[in-house]
Amino acid sequence: MKPNAGRVVTQDLLESFHQRAPEYDRDNRFCQEDIDDLKRAGFFNMCVPEPMGGLGMSFEEIMRETRTLAYYAPATALCANMHTYWCGVALSLHLSGDHSTDWILEEAAAGEIFAAGHSESGNTVPVLMSSTQAEPVEGGYRFTGRKGFGSLSPIWTRYGLHGLDTSDPENPKVIHAFMNRDNEGYEIKDTWDVMGMRATASNDVILKGAFIPDDRISRIVPAGAAGVDLFVLSIFAWALTAFANIYYSIANRICDITFEAVNGKDALGLSGSMAHHPEVQHKVAAMVLEMEAMEPQIDRMGREWTEGVDHGPFWIVRILSTKYNVVESAWKVADLAMDVSGGFGMFKKSELERLFRDCRAGRFHPANSNLTHELISKGMLGIDLDAPLRWG
Repeated sequence: MKPNAGRVVTQDLLESFHQRAPEYDRDNRFCQEDIDDLKRAGFFNMCVPEPMGGLGMSFEEIMRETRTLAYYAPATALCANMHTYWCGVALSLHLSGDHSTDWILEEAAAGEIFAAGHSESGNTVPVLMSSTQAEPVEGGYRFTGRKGFGSLSPIWTRYGLHGLDTSDPENPKVIHAFMNRDNEGYEIKDTWDVMGMRATASNDVILKGAFIPDDRISRIVPAGAAGVDLFVLSIFAWALTAFANIYYSIANRICDITFEAVNGKDALGLSGSMAHHPEVQHKVAAMVLEMEAMEPQIDRMGREWTEGVDHGPFWIVRILSTKYNVVESAWKVADLAMDVSGGFGMFKKSELERLFRDCRAGRFHPANSNLTHELISKGMLGIDLDAPLRWG
């Protein structure tokens, strides 16, 4: 169902984003014009409290705004979310009485753009561990490693990243830090030529001993699950819930265009349109059943985080299951829609073809299926995720 315009982004802007989306995808071009419009609309200041110069919106409101944007331009919503979730982490800490990251909100209000450096090849426990080296030096840390899926690479001015300090081998620490654009010791590698979400410009960042001073070290926590404090938990809550909203919107858009096409498609041997075919009806029902399960789980997640419900360690189950269930359901909806659409769904001029490809990206976002099942099952069974042997 087509959503109404959001509080921040007008219907006119949404329609212009939707018109540009296929061009960005076709040309593998960053969604710069969309980002410029979002800046002017205040989208990048949604998390910033009003006294700091922002819009003072809640987690639940921001998730719905992200969902609305994603219906029209999913890649734009996805890369913009990388900024939003860092500001969201700072907001959650601020509301808890922890003002150690208020500077993020203040700099966002001043126009800085935040991006995320968590993805690493071969790291099966993102955020909780790292293949990036964080070497303690006088006045800060030097980071060496390679980060992937770095959305907003053409424009970010603050790069939130993490690395592993193994200077005490018995007590490894994860160092969370923020690097300025004008920092030395890093390179952005143009690697983004992919199946879907092409407008995000999610290029690699190669860290070559980049120095980050102590005043931009936001957290030093134990490696593994023992390091999940509110800062780390908020990263998961803000990022993964937004992922869920984005892929829900893709599925929602897929349903709308598929149902409209089916009703308008004549078919030989049927008394009416293709909508009268019993197998088409069966697949349409299957799509709707998936959609009906998605929205309530996302909305519950948004409401409970906004209200500060105390789930304790069970929060990780809430967060991971929301993202996982929605992404998997969206994947199924896209597959069913492609079946229902017939051959037209394969053509590049079909919006379904682009959305089908965009939908494939959902499984790559953390936490993937393997980690989701491991964290949830071990948490529910009381098994220590940080045990020296994860299996055996």
